[in-house]
Amino acid sequence: MAGSDKSTPISLGEESLGPAIEMTDIGLKATKKLANPLDGLSFEELSIRAEEYCKYHGITKEEDVRSFRLGAQLAGNLDRWDAVEGLTDEERIVLEQERDHKWKNPKMLYLVVAICSLCATVQGMDETVVNGAQAFYKHQFGIGSGSIRDTWLLVSIIACIWQALTNSWWHLFIARCLLGFGLGPKSATTPMFAAECAPPRLRGALVMQWQMWTAFGIMLGYAADLALYEVPDVGGIVGLRWRLMLASAALPAMVCAALVCTIPESPRWHLSKEEPVPAYQSMCRLRFKKIQAARDIFYADALLNVEKDVVRNTGVKELLTVRRNRNAFLASEIVMFMQQFCGINVVAYYSTEIFLAAHFSEKSALVASLGFGVINFLFALPAFWTIDTFGRRNLLLATFPFMSAFLLWTGFSFWLPVGATRIAMIITGIYLFGMVYSPGEGPVPFTYSAEAYPLYIRPIGMSFATATTWFFNFLLAVTWPSLQSAFTPTGAFGWYAGWNIAGFVLVLLFLPETKGHTLEELDAVFDVPLSSLVKYGKSEFVWFFKRKLLRQEAKRPAVPHAAVLNSGNFQMAQGQAGGV
Repeated sequence: MAGSDKSTPISLGEESLGPAIEMTDIGLKATKKLANPLDGLSFEELSIRAEEYCKYHGITKEEDVRSFRLGAQLAGNLDRWDAVEGLTDEERIVLEQERDHKWKNPKMLYLVVAICSLCATVQGMDETVVNGAQAFYKHQFGIGSGSIRDTWLLVSIIACIWQALTNSWWHLFIARCLLGFGLGPKSATTPMFAAECAPPRLRGALVMQWQMWTAFGIMLGYAADLALYEVPDVGGIVGLRWRLMLASAALPAMVCAALVCTIPESPRWHLSKEEPVPAYQSMCRLRFKKIQAARDIFYADALLNVEKDVVRNTGVKELLTVRRNRNAFLASEIVMFMQQFCGINVVAYYSTEIFLAAHFSEKSALVASLGFGVINFLFALPAFWTIDTFGRRNLLLATFPFMSAFLLWTGFSFWLPVGATRIAMIITGIYLFGMVYSPGEGPVPFTYSAEAYPLYIRPIGMSFATATTWFFNFLLAVTWPSLQSAFTPTGAFGWYAGWNIAGFVLVLLFLPETKGHTLEELDAVFDVPLSSLVKYGKSEFVWFFKRKLLRQEAKRPAVPHAAVLNSGNFQMAQGQAGGV
């Protein structure tokens, strides 16, 4: 199989797109067939266009041409694959398994998942090895509670061996800041990569692995701190234990670097670069049968070219002026902002210091931090199932109030007299907070952001999403010591408890549900007036209060969904429910 790297648009024909489409302030109107850009085309038309597609790109091998011919028919009839003629019994079995057994996938797909998970583990360890190390190196470097250097030194994203070799606080600070530049691209591309490789029904569960394995890395970081606590200084090396703590995060990074060359590039990335042949080759490694790969490539390429017909020059302007993109941007920014301002990284970065302030011993503080890490990881596991069944929006709405309550619990526990009761209450509050964070605001933000944007602008959207979470991560880290000093621990925890209530309101009013949709179908979910989302959120809250709390009969409001978009006129249809 050989061919041109340049893609020609898959023509959908005026008869399938309807009247001429123009760009207006209400957003993209290019995707008339929001659920499927190939919808309405006959089996014969799809077959002809698939053959033209193969001919243009030099795909001449009969097996591949057949795969695209049948794959195009499957792409145009996603819910009626059994009506496609010419499929072998083996292919029908695979398609049936794809529908009924979403966890049955090729080993290569799970290798991609494993490497993406390892990337997340690296991040988690990098975040928390410094948690325990700071209890020791601040004394060696002369960092006191009154120094302005305290907050800046503790701001970090990635740890590696360089930090373990430093001999001054400013050298350590520079090393961590410089190495932090590697975290942004990794945290932006890894969830997006997983989303673009995963089948639609498995997408949420696979993409949320980012946060789950970040939680695993956080746990490993705490474990490394505790394991290295007893290491003495030898050979004239001062502070050997904290140096080894910081260096330990380099181990999973080395394994990840060695394995990443064994997996294929994202097929959708190849399509965005107008390289359909390499895209097909990559997709073949991620699916059981070539007809599945051809189906997914033909479908994605069709949608990408529809989008390109309207938006020739993608940029920030399209992100903010096109309604479909603007709504996705707002929703993504909300969940990314709240991932930080829910207060989780106060605990992740400063739990050892918090426990020491509550009069724990050094070792007991490290043990308590490890306990939080274990809980954070274990309670992220249910999200494998809940994120695609309960829904992204529902998970957030269900967990924000509890996160607020448990932060208040923790804060008020500092008012208790020093003793066993105070220690027990603080540990309980922090652990309960971790339990409700892990299945909700933990896995949802990166999953949601990775799937919210249309393909042509997704890299820009994910870049903003990642920049947002790390900017506010930075802000949280540098302000917590000062906030705790000015507000006292009770006031500081209360501050973030208030933000969790704000997060609940923002999600209720501005976040549409995305579960169960293909990446392409989400155009219909987001391309609705913002006022409709706000109205729906208010109505749904009233419905929940009457139906669930007062046990009164109440009709559930319809979910805003762009079912028909023609000449600027919307019809609201009952979409997939996603509520409180």
